[in-house]
Amino acid sequence: MAPGIVLTPFRFGLALLVMLVGGMFAAAAPAYADLKVCNQTADPVSIALGYRAKQGWQSEGWWVAAPSQCATVFQGNLNARFFYLFAADDIGGGAWDGDVYLCTRDDSFTIFGVEDCLARGYERTGFFEVDTQNKTDWTLQLTDPAANASDQNGTDADAPPDNPPSANPGGANGDGGNPNPDATAPPDAGSNTDTD
Repeated sequence: MAPGIVLTPFRFGLALLVMLVGGMFAAAAPAYADLKVCNQTADPVSIALGYRAKQGWQSEGWWVAAPSQCATVFQGNLNARFFYLFAADDIGGGAWDGDVYLCTRDDSFTIFGVEDCLARGYERTGFFEVDTQNKTDWTLQLTDPAANASDQNGTDADAPPDNPPSANPGGANGDGGNPNPDATAPPDAGSNTDTD
């Protein structure tokens, strides 16, 4: 009987050691990073996303972020430097928009391409550019534009800029640059080709 009593604490210690080492390996596994949009307003906000995918420009929507909540609009490591967002206040009206036009629709959508939105039965919506600075994880804060007037420090992204900076047309560097750098005209076909 004595050998069994010694063996039981040994097995218990061995099991603890295995769990501890296994936990360390699980913690060392790569964490996924995301693009999140946090709503710091009093009303729910609907969000649409645009980005350069492997097959070309893609827009998706809608995510809804309740007040003081975040929505993950892109899951995984960010594969481009630039993403494009449009957000609308569902109650009070108003929007965070810009001069980069992508296709959207009222219902949930995934749309490939940025050309001829209206002819294809979609809406043509102005998105603003988000520069993730080549980070794998990015969180954007949507705040009331009136609140921004008194806060000169801002955060990584308060309200969208009036004139978002243009990126390399077509993303020739693979950074997901602006799909239509000339905001007054629809994108040309050359801006949708991959030059990598």
